Amino acid sequence: MVRAFVALELSSDIKEQLRTVQDVLHRSRARLTFVEPALIHITAKFLGEVSDQKIPSVMGALSTVKVTPFLATAHKITVNNPSRPHTVWCAIEDAGGSGHVFRLIEDALFPLGFTRETRRFTPHATVARVKYPDPSLFEAIGQLSDRKYGSCTISGLKLKKSTLTPQGPVYEDLLEVKW
Repeated sequence: MVRAFVALELSSDIKEQLRTVQDVLHRSRARLTFVEPALIHITAKFLGEVSDQKIPSVMGALSTVKVTPFLATAHKITVNNPSRPHTVWCAIEDAGGSGHVFRLIEDALFPLGFTRETRRFTPHATVARVKYPDPSLFEAIGQLSDRKYGSCTISGLKLKKSTLTPQGPVYEDLLEVKW
C-alpha cells in the first residue's frame, strides 16, 4: 500500500517566503507542528492508501490531465477554521486554475473508484498544523495579514508517495505531468 496524494508545486521563492511566516508563528504560544518549507505544496487531491497494483492505473489517469499553465499567488495567511483551527495555511489566488485542475483530477480518478470530494476545494499551502491553539496565534497571523508571498506559474502536477516518520513526512515523486 502507498499513501499518496496529488500536488501542485510552488516555487522555491514562495517556499522561502513562507519560512519567514513560520518564524513569526514560532513566536506565538500556540503549539504548532511546522511543515518543512521544502515540502510545502498545494494538495490537489489526497488519495489515502492506494494498493501497489492500482498505482499504474492512477498514473495513467493523471497523465490525461492537461491544462494551460496558470499563475498562482501566495497571498494571505489564515487558519482553516477560526473557532477550531487545525491548520495555518497560505491562501492561493489563481483565478480558478487549481480548482479546474482539481475537477479534472476528480473526473480522471472517479472511474478508478476514488470518491469525489464533497467539500469545496480551496487552494492553499499548509505551513503549520495546530496541536494546541492560543489567542497569540491570531495575533501572529494578524502581523502577516497584508503581505503577499510571491507568484509562480503552475505548469504541472505530481503524484507523491508520503511516508510518515516520527521526524515528519517523507515525500517521493511517483509521477510528474508537465503541461
